[in-house]
Formats: sequence, structure tokens, C-alpha cells
Amino acid sequence: MEKIIFFSLVIPIFAFVLYLGGNAIMKGMSAKNANKENENSENNEIENSSDVKKNLSDELDKLNDLLKDGVLTQEEFEKAKKKLLDN
Repeated sequence: MEKIIFFSLVIPIFAFVLYLGGNAIMKGMSAKNANKENENSENNEIENSSDVKKNLSDELDKLNDLLKDGVLTQEEFEKAKKKLLDN
């Protein structure tokens, strides 16, 4: 009789502890995945900003070449440069 009472108390408590442990593990895994996604999006933003800077540098070099070749006047160059830098 005592064994039946003991096991009828221990089994539900053990099941509850397993449930809590599994639940905690699942929350930790989902938080880890969310952090990975945030890191990936931050890395993509950094890469995109470096691409924009590279493109801006390339555009300024092209404008400078046009100025040196005499295709653009100094005034046209300054307007185009200002337009690029404002965007």
C-alpha cells in the first residue's frame, strides 16, 4: 500500500520535472536561433553599408575622372558630388 502511494506521488512529480526541463530547453533553443538571426541580419547590414560606401567611392572616382577629362566643369562636378553625398 505504501508503495502505491509513494509511486502515485513520485511519478507525477517526475513527469512535471521532465516537462519543466524540456520546456526550458526549448525556450533556450528558440532564443539561440533568434540571436543567430539577429547576428545574421546585423552582418548583412554591415556588408550592405560597406557595399554602399564602395559604390559611393566608385561613383566619386568616376566623377573625378570625368572632371579630369574635361567632360564636366568644376561646377557640374560639385553639384553631382553633392547629390551623391546627400543620398
